[in-house]
Amino acid sequence: MGVIGGRLGYHILRAISPKQPAGMDGGAYAGHSKLEALLGRGVWDEVRDKRVIDFGCGQGSEAIDLAQHGARHVQGIDILERWLTLAREQAARADCQNVSFSKSSVEPADIIVSVDAFEHFGDPAGVLESMAGMLHPQGCVLVSFGPTWYHPLGGHLFSVFPWAHLIFTEQALCRWRTHIRNDGARKFSEVEGGLNRMTIARFERLVEQSRFRIERLEAVPIRPARLLHNRLTREWLTAIVRCKLSLRPTAQRLAA
Repeated sequence: MGVIGGRLGYHILRAISPKQPAGMDGGAYAGHSKLEALLGRGVWDEVRDKRVIDFGCGQGSEAIDLAQHGARHVQGIDILERWLTLAREQAARADCQNVSFSKSSVEPADIIVSVDAFEHFGDPAGVLESMAGMLHPQGCVLVSFGPTWYHPLGGHLFSVFPWAHLIFTEQALCRWRTHIRNDGARKFSEVEGGLNRMTIARFERLVEQSRFRIERLEAVPIRPARLLHNRLTREWLTAIVRCKLSLRPTAQRLAA
């Protein structure tokens, strides 16, 4: 993917954006509940009095939000210990007693929540399998992710301008990124958090091949382009994907 590379691509990127592009810092959710914005207001009814796992909890803000909105207990899970440390500190400051943080969970959950993560997982099929093993047979997974790969800003940090990640080669973009993040990443998958080029169609295929089934899936359009959003254009004009997954009947029997 990408047609402009090498020294030319690198120097064009440096000229266009000598520093990190603006607007990718999560500031859009300031003063609002990110969970409610991404999963809808009904999320609070879904989690009330339930045991919930926040899969890929990061610094713990959403796990704490779930705990403060009626979940019986929330287990935040992340692979990075430094995020878990920050999450525990944040929970302590909020005096939130019904939330905990660790790298894994042994007690099955009624609901698993995953926000802003499926476009980053290095092994999304493996994540779905792990989730299936953490869920009660009658439980569900609430997922929201995006922007997806063909979104104008689907390159996340690499989105120097709309669709730049599709125009410039991975090599040129990663070389440009060394001036912003000096961590040695040479591939999209090696940047902090990872970037796996997730599309809506790929996510649907992954679920189809897993122990889950899609109960509902909503491709939320980019607001200015909502009139042009349809089945044919959704990969290019979808802002976020939100969906609900449940175990297939055969998987429910295995989990019982």
